[in-house]
Amino acid sequence: MRPAGKQCLAAAQESGGGRSRWDGVLPTQTLLVEWPHGQDAPTDYWISNLPPTTPTADLERWAKMRWRIEHDHRELKHGLGLDHFEGRTWRGWHHHVTLVTAAQAFLTFRRLDPKGAAPAQASTRPSTHSKTC
Repeated sequence: MRPAGKQCLAAAQESGGGRSRWDGVLPTQTLLVEWPHGQDAPTDYWISNLPPTTPTADLERWAKMRWRIEHDHRELKHGLGLDHFEGRTWRGWHHHVTLVTAAQAFLTFRRLDPKGAAPAQASTRPSTHSKTC
């Protein structure tokens, strides 16, 4: 709880730089809009507070990185069991999260490895020869 009163308000304003510190100019922000060819309207919007000199390619890459983060979080929760911990101790939770994170790192390295072995193709031939009578 915070104490009330004029003295406390004055102290808070002074610690924030004074009552008249704000010059009325809002910080510069960049609006990034995705409007694919053939669409009637834009499909996505992003607002960035990065410097105006930031290259547009970087802004686009970082804006779309959110999908990758959400995908990885969903994979951690549903595919690797991040939300399955039912213990009561910090140590147990820490071990669980560490193992899930290690599994996520392993799967990410496997997915990104260009020399990784491709999965074996399923054979359409039966494994044993059968004779019909």
